[in-house]
Amino acid sequence: MKSAVIVFPGSNRERDMLYALETITGVKPVPVWHTEHEVPDVDLIVLPGGFSYGDYLRTGAIAARANIMAAVAKKAAAGVRVLGVCNGFQILCESGLLPGVLMRNAHLRFVCKNVDLEVANANSDFTKKYAKGQIWPCPVAHGDGNYFADAETVKRLEAEGRVSLRYANGTNPNGSVNDIAGILSARGNVMGLMPHPENMIEPLNGSTAGRGLFESVLEAVA
Repeated sequence: MKSAVIVFPGSNRERDMLYALETITGVKPVPVWHTEHEVPDVDLIVLPGGFSYGDYLRTGAIAARANIMAAVAKKAAAGVRVLGVCNGFQILCESGLLPGVLMRNAHLRFVCKNVDLEVANANSDFTKKYAKGQIWPCPVAHGDGNYFADAETVKRLEAEGRVSLRYANGTNPNGSVNDIAGILSARGNVMGLMPHPENMIEPLNGSTAGRGLFESVLEAVA
């Protein structure tokens, strides 16, 4: 599986993502700088975590208007899988590729810890290696992870099975509506999530549960 990782000023999880993708797929991913106007011919585009542009204005707001995002949107419209993790999720929402917004955590504090994730939709290209209702551990590290959308949008996401992951067992770290940790686009080829599965792929991480997300995409494009 060929993949590309978009890098913005302030990204700080791109190396973790590059390592995870190469470890799991066996193919070296391509880093793409935000000033580029084209994305290589790949099967998966990833927007990694970090603090793009210092989180000024709103988290992800400036990065969403970077040169490369027009190319990412074009690839997404053509059916290429796009994954946004943490800051990447924020950028996808700010660019309109996913609905809603990520606000300040409800308790107004940065949080860095493991949470429990429940698979709400096991039929997507990002979750097929999991079982519906499966609960697995994953780390979070964010100050603006409180997912919010208007009531009609949340109702539509729930009805269409576009909530992919939820915080489980009372571990919601940010106040996200309906315990939402990850969502899908209407077509299902774009997914955003706040937790960091790339940091849960080896026994030394404490669990390999995050591998399932990347292995799901690998299987989908095989």
